[in-house]
Order: sequence, then C-alpha cells, then structure tokens
Amino acid sequence: MSFSSLPVPVEVEQTKSESSLEKPWKVIVLNDPVNLMNYVVMVFRKVFGYEEAKATKHMREVHELGKSVLWVGEREQAENFAYQLQRWRLQTILEEDD
Repeated sequence: MSFSSLPVPVEVEQTKSESSLEKPWKVIVLNDPVNLMNYVVMVFRKVFGYEEAKATKHMREVHELGKSVLWVGEREQAENFAYQLQRWRLQTILEEDD
C-alpha cells in the first residue's frame, strides 16, 4: 500500500460567531430559606459595589419575587460574579439575555 493513496485528513475549524460570543448574560440570585436579608445585602455590596439602597432593592426582589437579576453583560464577567456569589453561599444562576 502506498502512502500517497491514503486519504488526507481535513481539519475543520469551528468557532463561534462573534455575535454569539458577545451575547450578554444575566447573573441571577435565587431566593433561599437560609441566608438572612442583611447578609444578602452585605454580599451584594461587596461583590458588586452597590450602594445600600440598590443592594436592598435587589434583596427585596429575591425575597418577594424569588429571584433578582443583579448584573447583565459579558459572559466571562458574569461567570466571575456567579462564582463570587456562590462562594458567599448564595444560589446563583446564569442565563443568556434575550
């Protein structure tokens, strides 16, 4: 068998389009029965640098509506925020923004 008769493998490079990479992501905190309200406010202030009033508004949304969208933007930063919130023991999810 000759090596010249063997098929040559073809590399197909698949990359995500720029538009899908740039699609914004939402950082969402879910309500839980464990964390106290003042603790949640403190975490939002530390992680996002929110003022007391903004952190309290988001905490109330979590408590009353079951969740709050805390931040929307680039996926890598959203993952970073989610990681930080989870280290503070807050139930956090990421969703693609519409």
